[in-house]
Amino acid sequence: MDLDPRSAPQRVRSYLAQYDLAQRWRHLELSSATVPLAAKALGVEEARIAKSLALQLPERLIVIVCAGDVKIANPLFKGFFQAKAQFLTPAQTQERLGFAVGGVCPFALPEGVATYLDRSLERWPSVFTAGGDSQSIAQFTPSELAQTVSNFAGWIEVTRPLSP
Repeated sequence: MDLDPRSAPQRVRSYLAQYDLAQRWRHLELSSATVPLAAKALGVEEARIAKSLALQLPERLIVIVCAGDVKIANPLFKGFFQAKAQFLTPAQTQERLGFAVGGVCPFALPEGVATYLDRSLERWPSVFTAGGDSQSIAQFTPSELAQTVSNFAGWIEVTRPLSP
């Protein structure tokens, strides 16, 4: 698999085409590199932006997709994975996933990278994921995500709200 971040949007579109969902991908004129920027560009609540977090476990790499208004709750994460959450650096993310930070998504990931969906996504009829770079997005229902993400490993609950 070509892991060059410059080819990531095309990789994502090709991946989605396997599911007859390439039309869900779209390019934006504005940046969608962060949750606030994506929400502003789309005119939606930040919570509807599905952020993909790349983490290293002792023996494997995972991606957790969660709502834009939550963060990893270390006790929940450690209870589920039996390890502390270790985020990849931007350089590691680019090298190991083929996406630059701001464009990481749960599609077209390398084999062996398990993708988990956090239950924080389930409260929305649809959410928006990155589409491979900082100016592309794709919209899916939570159940569609479970059917199309790369290497789906299951639904988990390892987050808490960003603010009380």
